[in-house]
Amino acid sequence: MANTGGTSESIVILAEYAQIKDEQRSRIGFRDNLLYVTLAAVTAVTTVAAQTEHPDLALALPLICVVLGWTYLVNDEKISSIGRYVRTQLEPKLAAVTGSGTTLFEWETFHRGDSRRWARKTIQTVVDLIAFLVVPFAALIAFWCYGRTSETLLLVASGLEAAAVAGLGLQFLIYAER
Repeated sequence: MANTGGTSESIVILAEYAQIKDEQRSRIGFRDNLLYVTLAAVTAVTTVAAQTEHPDLALALPLICVVLGWTYLVNDEKISSIGRYVRTQLEPKLAAVTGSGTTLFEWETFHRGDSRRWARKTIQTVVDLIAFLVVPFAALIAFWCYGRTSETLLLVASGLEAAAVAGLGLQFLIYAER
């Protein structure tokens, strides 16, 4: 029995689905590990700053949190985009090719209908803001209270870092799913 055009096209769509889900899984693991990396970096810098009595080292934390936070946010957005792509592009294409009148890839929509999803997403946003916004602002406040604020370069750097952290916090709020 020869393959029809629809069967060949459905195989291609399913192969794309498998590939994109692999990418999504990989990005989820990477994104989730960034919180642990951030926690470890904050702990290490805070410990060194406290043991050496150099509060100026606190200026490393906003930079670390902005870089890791932005990487976290970009991966989180790509994870959501992959799900959206599957729901809005791949599923309708496969349904059209197969002539299926039923919902395909049901997990892509099923897990989004959970009544506690909004609470989980809100709590996750709060956790993200604590890790990538509150912690670096606390480091900046520590620097402004105990650091060498008489040094113009460090003071300017701390101001730029504060702006970068605030900008990242705004991006987290913009991208947060409500």
